[in-house]
Amino acid sequence: MITIVSSTNQKNSRSRQVAEYYRQQIQAAGADARVVDLADLPVDFIESALYGNFGKHDAFNAVRDLVEGASKLVFVLPEYNGSFPGVLKAFIDGFHYPSKLSGKMVALVGISDGGSGNPLGMSHLTDILSFMNATVLGLRVKIPFLKKNWVEGEIQDEFIKTLLKQQIEMLVKLP
Repeated sequence: MITIVSSTNQKNSRSRQVAEYYRQQIQAAGADARVVDLADLPVDFIESALYGNFGKHDAFNAVRDLVEGASKLVFVLPEYNGSFPGVLKAFIDGFHYPSKLSGKMVALVGISDGGSGNPLGMSHLTDILSFMNATVLGLRVKIPFLKKNWVEGEIQDEFIKTLLKQQIEMLVKLP
């Protein structure tokens, strides 16, 4: 099962919409996929599920286990202050150690309202995932100018659609 993470805790986010679009594209390519939305995390998880409270919060554990148990992962990363949302880093800090992401294939999709498509956030997360011994696909898709390129649940730019299709094909084919 490929798990797509909507990497913000904002409810009804465009990250979630892009993640759902990505899920549909994976399923059209013949693979099973699901979306995990960080908006579903318990609001108090930083205090109730991390560090000395590791493993003690059933709702947090359920979300974490969906991500750690995936065969492959996709992170949809909105740009927050030149990187990815802090909630994602806090969520990752609640993962098992040694990492259950070790050896897993990960794809990254950066999204932004500005013109960059969040390359810095993808780079920052790549560093963290590499430390966890996950393998990040070299093709990292950037979706800039989201207000223009995301209309009524569809990517508008044909080149971005092509890149997403290539990334999905790579992810589905890899073991």
